[in-house]
Amino acid sequence: MAGEIRVGIGGWTFAPWRGVFYPDDLRQKDELNFASRQLTAIEINGTYYSGFTPATFAKWAAETPDGFVFAVKASRFCTNRKVLADGAESIARFFAQGLGELGDRLGPILWQFMPTKKFDRDEFAAFLDLLPASLEGRTLCHAVEVRHESFCDARFVDLCRERGVAICIAHHGVYPMIADVTADFVYARLMCGTEDVLTCYPPADIDAWAARLRAWAEGGAPADLALVSQAAAPRPGGRDVFAFFITGGKPRAPAGAMAMIAKLKTGA
Repeated sequence: MAGEIRVGIGGWTFAPWRGVFYPDDLRQKDELNFASRQLTAIEINGTYYSGFTPATFAKWAAETPDGFVFAVKASRFCTNRKVLADGAESIARFFAQGLGELGDRLGPILWQFMPTKKFDRDEFAAFLDLLPASLEGRTLCHAVEVRHESFCDARFVDLCRERGVAICIAHHGVYPMIADVTADFVYARLMCGTEDVLTCYPPADIDAWAARLRAWAEGGAPADLALVSQAAAPRPGGRDVFAFFITGGKPRAPAGAMAMIAKLKTGA
């Protein structure tokens, strides 16, 4: 038995995708409807910068098909602060804006930290204690994306594993990648794409990442990624996996996601 693998992009409004990913005659207001039928997940990035209304979240949910999932990037006001434990009010405000209207389309919440934020175990533990376990009766899944090398510490991995919070596996040209599995789901952001490659990542890299996604979905872990701490115990029921083509080679990101989805379907 394996978990479900969902693959997508960051956001759905990006001018260079028009006429490339989106058909020339597609109305801009129909872009989410179209994108959600080519991909299996989308990471909402706008929530990092500003708030939205319950009606907006409900509209987004209504425009997507059954089985589609949104990951939601948490507000920067929750994470970009000197003392993380002081973020309780911002966290409550973030969830109160109407995320519950996404219903069964609501997937993981991504908490991204600035590259200058260093690891302090007590401070980070206090922050994780602020994260709600559920929203309107729906269990929440949390992932943290850290970008300072001080987090390459077994104490950080163990802390996230104790709390059941996923460490975002960030494939980035500058920031460290922590590939340790710490939750019952896996969250990956693939950020090393290029516009020069039609599928964002070269075919060989698509193959390699597809194999890694499958390994995680089957409850194990890929053998070719180094770990900071001891490996997580295998999960017999598998793990759900979310992978997003983000930032690098953004105009080609949808093509990369669709190539990955096709590769996973073939099982090759």
